[in-house]
This record gives sequence, C-alpha cells and structure tokens, in this order.
Amino acid sequence: MFLAANLPETIPLFPLPRALLLPRARLPLHIFEPRYLAMLEDAMATNHRLIGMVQPGSGPKDGENSLHDIGCAGRLTGFSETEDGRYMITLSGVSRFRITAQIDGFCPYIKASVDWSPFTADLGSTEEDPGFDRDGFMQTLARYFDARDLSTDWDSLTEADDELLINSLSMLCPFGIEDKQALLESPSLGDRRETLTTLIEYAMLRSPGKDVMQ
Repeated sequence: MFLAANLPETIPLFPLPRALLLPRARLPLHIFEPRYLAMLEDAMATNHRLIGMVQPGSGPKDGENSLHDIGCAGRLTGFSETEDGRYMITLSGVSRFRITAQIDGFCPYIKASVDWSPFTADLGSTEEDPGFDRDGFMQTLARYFDARDLSTDWDSLTEADDELLINSLSMLCPFGIEDKQALLESPSLGDRRETLTTLIEYAMLRSPGKDVMQ
C-alpha cells in the first residue's frame, strides 16, 4: 500500500505498445531485451520497485523518445527466471502519472521525472461504478466475443467485481494504442466503462477477425 508521500520523483519507463496497466490490476510481462533486463535489476534494487508502463507516441518529439504523457506505474510483485536468462514478471498497478521530463544520461533504458498529483485517487480503495448496467454490458460483451472470435475465461469475468471486470477487459481486449490510452486516461471507472463499451460496439461494426485476448 503506497502513500502519496512515498512515491518517487523519478521512475524507469517501459514503453510497450497496447500493454495497458491500471491501478489495482496485475500485468504479466516477459522481459528479455538487455536494456529492460538492466531496468528490472535496477528496479529490484529500490525500495519501491516501481516500473512505469507507457504507450509509445506516434512519432519523434523534440529529439526525445516519443511517448504518451500519461502512464501507470506498477510494483514488481512476481518474478521468475527461465533457464535461458529471461524473466517472467508481474506488475501490480499502483497509480497513474504524468511525465514531466525524460532524464538524460547513460542509462540503457528510459527514465523520467513524473507527477503523481493528478491521480491521488488511484491510491484509494476499489472504485465503484453506480451507473453500471452489468446485465446489459455482459450481453454486449457476449456478442463482441462471438463477432471477434475471442476466447476468455467467462466464469472469471462473471464472478469479478465491477472494477476488476472493467479494468481487466480494458487491459485484455485487442484495441489499438490510442484506444488503450483513452481507457487509461478515463477520469473514473464509469468513464472507462463508457469508453470500453463504445470501443466494443465500434469493433462489432467492423469486419470480424480472428483475435486473441492479450
């Protein structure tokens, strides 16, 4: 459990297209590139063990690595090493942040100064969505699974509380980078649910394809 005063001013960043992390959710990752292996080792040496997940931007920006301004930091809570030196890790979402500056230096990965203050509510308890029509949403979701030929653990989704359901689907559904960013930046769980519903309904209007939940 983090307090706002305990959050660091700088964190390492892991830009990974369409890999979305949200507060109080968990994201499994496979780490194998040398620069991110170095990032992982450095993060493990800190007290906070935070890594910031961000979406890449659409192009170069003032000579810096092009990244979206808002990401979400996760604490390293799961770790295992494969025989060939790669790592399977789990990040548990702590809080969103806004990048204020990328830090120059000889580090092989990106580090940034970040501002946590716009997202203090992320450190609170499980968020609720009073306006959630769960039955209607689940019917729409079933049609979406059929239309896109998606497979998932339906029993787990049915049993999940509202926040876990909405956030898990936001993270797992095969949306594009900008769509994932819109879900991340949603001010509240209700806003995220509305954005998610819109994306699902739009996806069903397009030609059905063969997708796999991430």
